[in-house]
Formats: sequence, structure tokens, C-alpha cells
Amino acid sequence: MTQTAIPFLFMRGGSSRGPYMNRSDLPEDLDRLSEVLVAIVGAGHPFNIDGIGGGTAVTTKVAMLSKSADDWADVDYFFAQVSVEEKLVDYKPSCGNILVGVGPAAIEMGLVEPVGDVTEVRIRAVNTGTRVAALVQTPGKQVRYDGKASIDGVPGTAAPIQLQFMDVEGSATSGLFPTGQTREEINGLEVSCMDVAMAMVIGRAEDFGITGYESAAELDANKALFEKMEAVRLIAGERMGLGDVTKSVIPKFGLLAPAREGGTAAVRYFMPWNCHPTLAVTGSQCLASCILAPGTVAEGLVPAPPSSPVRIELEHPMGKMEVVIDYGDKDGQYHVISAGLMRTARKLAAGDVFVPGDVWSGS
Repeated sequence: MTQTAIPFLFMRGGSSRGPYMNRSDLPEDLDRLSEVLVAIVGAGHPFNIDGIGGGTAVTTKVAMLSKSADDWADVDYFFAQVSVEEKLVDYKPSCGNILVGVGPAAIEMGLVEPVGDVTEVRIRAVNTGTRVAALVQTPGKQVRYDGKASIDGVPGTAAPIQLQFMDVEGSATSGLFPTGQTREEINGLEVSCMDVAMAMVIGRAEDFGITGYESAAELDANKALFEKMEAVRLIAGERMGLGDVTKSVIPKFGLLAPAREGGTAAVRYFMPWNCHPTLAVTGSQCLASCILAPGTVAEGLVPAPPSSPVRIELEHPMGKMEVVIDYGDKDGQYHVISAGLMRTARKLAAGDVFVPGDVWSGS
């Protein structure tokens, strides 16, 4: 049987990478879609040798775009996290790094018409309902990728893409603190269960037996740490209303430590079964909110923040990520109004990706 060709753009978005495709070029049925994405990525092998994945969780991500029927948005962004070594696909989370490439990809695909030197692309993240405005450089009505902006964890420089995230509370759960508590004890460890752009379980690094300054490789080798975090995460997932999260990548896990490189705090972000080489865009918003909200596990760990909006600088294994949080008070509780970040993206390849015909015939 012949193979099925599917048009795609291959892009780096922030510090992640993957194929960007038109949703209409893929199966509507989610079970069949999962089979197609597993084949595209090559999931089920540590090197993704029979697909275009990169053998890590940050390189087995997929973005599917379509024109939006939403009154506010220009484009819908449907995200899939494909596993590396298992033939699994998770549609529950979104990904803020891959989202960085959505604006340029939407223009390249003809889903959004460029206007002037800078084009605003209004994005609706289908998985979570988050709204994001992306400012993309488009001189001469062409996406510009070269520039002088740099982000830690990615070599070289590129054109800046400004992102403004809205409606970020309760991305996958009932709200900011889905358990109803700002902090609680699970297995004798204090954590905060929060949902701002990403549902997360957040603890203090020292409580989990680490400094919070280790490299990602050092943490990945610490099997005892992952066993401890996973036991907490499974209970937290139930308490957060997510049910059995054994095979789900959410909630993610984050650990905080005092800053030592001039930032606001040191953070380590887990995806959740390995350590992120840098930091997720979505996770940065949740971690920053944990620092800002009163009564969380971050209280006493960092100095009291100034008035809103506030610039939070998070130290990760390969540098820093800066997020600007605009927050206020809603019914006597901390409330995120919006979060702003600067990231970069680059088109790496374009053409067709092929899947075996017995996986999908294209009809």
C-alpha cells in the first residue's frame, strides 16, 4: 500500500520543536488522529527512528491549526503531546513554546493575512481555552525570522515574537486553586496545586531532597526523586479533579528554590517524567503565580513582589525566562489578568510528511 502524504511545516517554537499542520489535512476522529501522529513522530522508540520526533518530550510535540470560528480569535491551535517511547498521545495540555510558532505558521499556511511590518495573530488554544495575542514581524508581508532577540536554551538570535496570554486560570481544572487550598500536605510533603496556563503541583526543592540548582541530566538520573514526585502527583491529580493521571502528562511538577543568579527564584520544571531542559512557557506562568499568590509554598522563599504588573525572572537549567504578570484581586483572592512573554521561532523545513497507508489512507 502506498504512503499518505500530509503537508507540514517543521518549526522551532521557543525551546520546543515539531510539525505544524492544517487540522483539515488530518483525520477528524481522535483515535485515528492519534495513530497518525504516533506514526509521524515515530513514537514507541527511544530515538523515534521511524518518524520525525527527536527522542525527547520537547521534540515530540504537534501543532494543528485551523481558521477560528471564535469571534475574538483568528486561528485555533490544537496541541498534541506525543510520547517518546510509548505509542500514546495526550490532548489535555497545551504548550506555550510550540504556541510561539503558531503565529508565523498561520501566516505561512495562509490562515492569517499579514498586515504591515507587524501582524497581530489572535490565537485560541483549543485544549485549554486560553486566548493569546502574538505579534509577528512581517516586513513586506513576509514572516521575518532573523533578528537580534535571544532566549536561553536556544542558540543564536532571531526575530522577537511578543505574546500576551489571557484567560489562563483553570486551563484544565476548576480554577486557580482546584483543590480549594493554597497549600496542602501530600505524603508528608507540602505542595501547592495550581492551574495557571498549566495545571501543576509545586513544591520546595529542599523538601524533595535536592538543591534546585541541579542540571536537567543530574535530575533525570535521580530515580528516587521521580518516584517521590510521581507518588505525590498521582494523589494531587485526583484532588485537582483530573482523575487517574497515571498516563497523563498533567499535572506537571515544579520545584522552587531561592534565586542565586540574580533572578526572582530558581525553578526546575518536570514534564512530568523527566526534567525540562529549560522551562515551559505555560509552566512559567503557573510558577510565577505561585510566587505572587499569598499562602503558597513559595511564601517566605522569595521577597514580597512589587505592585502589578510585575516582572518575574525564573532561573532554569540553561539560563533564565522572564514573564510579566498583570494580577489583581478578585473576590478577595489573587487573580491573574494576563501574562506577557517574549520568545522566538524559526521555520526549519516545509513539505510533506509520510505515514504508512495502512495507518491512514487520507480519506
